[in-house]
Amino acid sequence: MTCKLSLATLDEAAKTAAIPAYDRASLKAGIVHFGVGNFHRAHQAIYLDDLFNAGSDHDWAIIGAGVLPSDAAMRDKLAAQDFLTTVVEQDNNRTAARVTAPMIDILPVGEPDVIIAKLADPEIRIVSMTITEGGYFIDASGKFNPAHPAIAADGQNPSAPKTVFGLIVAGLKARKDKGIAPFTVMSCDNIPHNGVVTTNAVVGTAKLSDPAFANWIKANVSFPNGMVDRITPATSQREIDFLKENFDIEDNWPVYCEEFKQWVLEDKFPMGRPALEKVGVTFVPDVTPYEHMKIRILNGGHAAIAYPAALMDIHFVHESMENDLIRAFLAKLENEEIIPIVPPVPDTSLADYFKLIERRFLNPKIADTIPRLAQDGSNRQPKFILPSTLDNLSQGRDVVGLALVSALWCRYFFGKSDSGKEIVFNDASADRLHEAAVKAKDDPAAFLVFDDIFGEVAKSDVFRKRFAHALKTLWEKGTKETLQLYLDGKLAV
Repeated sequence: MTCKLSLATLDEAAKTAAIPAYDRASLKAGIVHFGVGNFHRAHQAIYLDDLFNAGSDHDWAIIGAGVLPSDAAMRDKLAAQDFLTTVVEQDNNRTAARVTAPMIDILPVGEPDVIIAKLADPEIRIVSMTITEGGYFIDASGKFNPAHPAIAADGQNPSAPKTVFGLIVAGLKARKDKGIAPFTVMSCDNIPHNGVVTTNAVVGTAKLSDPAFANWIKANVSFPNGMVDRITPATSQREIDFLKENFDIEDNWPVYCEEFKQWVLEDKFPMGRPALEKVGVTFVPDVTPYEHMKIRILNGGHAAIAYPAALMDIHFVHESMENDLIRAFLAKLENEEIIPIVPPVPDTSLADYFKLIERRFLNPKIADTIPRLAQDGSNRQPKFILPSTLDNLSQGRDVVGLALVSALWCRYFFGKSDSGKEIVFNDASADRLHEAAVKAKDDPAAFLVFDDIFGEVAKSDVFRKRFAHALKTLWEKGTKETLQLYLDGKLAV
């Protein structure tokens, strides 16, 4: 007999899953979080759930918020179950479910006045966000683009904003006008120096309508950098059914994730913060070394295996790592061109970290998919792959493997796998990338014209030569043989 998840059915859920050890009614909101997706509910919300279970900091509950139609859909699904979430943690030898309750509400989407009023509430001391790499309106160099139509619209109408950053600016303005100290703004996205990127987005948005207030924000608001890590695939009907069949719980949108999680934060919270160090969060003066390690080795690794796997018609991430060619390709790429240019990390062996990454990628229970890794490459490649390429070039090192990654991405955007199977794109820049990839079959340089993606990398003669040869080889010999040539040291010209 299954139970439909709600506060009223927690005792029933407890038969198969861990449930909160705290009374949800005891919680008070201290955080507004934009982007209540799977990663947030498997990461930040889990740390808070652990803290609340330990009997601590019950005044730091979450209120969700969002600006997209998907946010409204998530609000409906979670509201129907009292904003509870079932999180299923899956390791190679273990699967366990837990019901989490650190979120007490989600604000209505499309009602800026309601969101701004909550942001102005003095009890809200942190505003956090998980809005994906593409949600920050930045180019390949990480520079904020104030001319983006959505941002420009908020600049023209700051009292009724429609973007996350416009809402944050309006919330800060309302607090300032009422004499309330500003909240801390905390990014939880996989972006290098995400606090700096968020500063630029908030200040840049404010500058469009009130330059003096923009300067006030820069001087008075804290934007800590942070590194977040937990592999969290998308939820499909498969996961919903698995929970029902194996744990007798009906959850409208459960979250599945690996057992491993990590969070490293700069301790810059002038309005206070929950005692997250009690539940495993690492607070450091400078998060940069940890960012470089995770974004380049893990996220770069994901970006590297996504496109050869897609071209070879492989659907799951663990299956790609079970393929000898792809696994060896990743190891050679990491050990020769990525790990050597990652700066040292305190008390961490980068070689051991990569071994951990390999084990995590091989976890079959996560069922993470290649289409998820391959999506949004126009935002991910400039953050996860091309910085490593540029650093190697700047140090006079070769980039045979990293240029191959870019060539695989180009070949992927032609739109058909090696077997002729149609590839479905999920990228805001899909049309222009596909058009360029078709041209690049005969003229590889046609794919390198996007300054907002390739930046300085495309100006390198070494990179252009390596990219062109790799792409030509992919077309002439196919993905498998090209990977083998790379592994044999015979791809360079």
